[in-house]
Amino acid sequence: MRIDILSLFPEMFGGVFGCSITKRAIEKNILDIQITNPRDFAFNKHNQVDDTAYGGGAGMVMKPEPLFRAVEDVKSKTQIENSKVILMCPTGKVFTQEKAKELANFDQLIFICGHYEGFDNRVVQNLADEVISIGDYVLTGGELPAMVVIDAVSRMLPGVLGSGESAPTDSFYNGLLEYPQYTKPREYRGLSVPDVLLSGDHAKIAKWRRQESLRVTYTNRPDLLEKVELSKDDKKFLEELKNNSK
Repeated sequence: MRIDILSLFPEMFGGVFGCSITKRAIEKNILDIQITNPRDFAFNKHNQVDDTAYGGGAGMVMKPEPLFRAVEDVKSKTQIENSKVILMCPTGKVFTQEKAKELANFDQLIFICGHYEGFDNRVVQNLADEVISIGDYVLTGGELPAMVVIDAVSRMLPGVLGSGESAPTDSFYNGLLEYPQYTKPREYRGLSVPDVLLSGDHAKIAKWRRQESLRVTYTNRPDLLEKVELSKDDKKFLEELKNNSK
């Protein structure tokens, strides 16, 4: 996958993409990440990318010309058809694991990171294919949200994670939160690993993990259960949880 990022602060991405899973994906040629500064596509000698808002108001608005020209330059150089332009903005739809899986099917993602009071609406309506937010809060710019989305999407690409089974067990991948995990030592400060995980009985372990996943989801994010296909055993277990919590 080719990922292009339009950012006024390219230096912000070096630390994040220079380590851990993303770094290995780049080294294995699974990911190709390139950063473009919209200032390089501004019209005047001051590389101006923002201006005052029509109608008045505080703050500056990002101009359309540098962003349109930057995206067009990226597209003309890469010539990738299966591509999507994503605008990172609090006004967009909230990012989810399902969206990460969907975006992983593209050959190229082009992220536009904003600053100031936002974008000229012609960028939103006529340049971006989709507007994405990572939550109901506002950050200084779109760089951190872009990093979050890129990291989540990268995990969905074949060969990025050490095991092909890692992603499907993540929280949200199948609608539920992940079950609790344990490792050595077997006992620490009087706290023991559940016996079922040491039993070697894979059927019992699978059942325990499913039920614990349901328990964690019911406790922390019950809203997610409305979107998950539940078996009869799942429903019975959840009913017991509800009765015990009364």
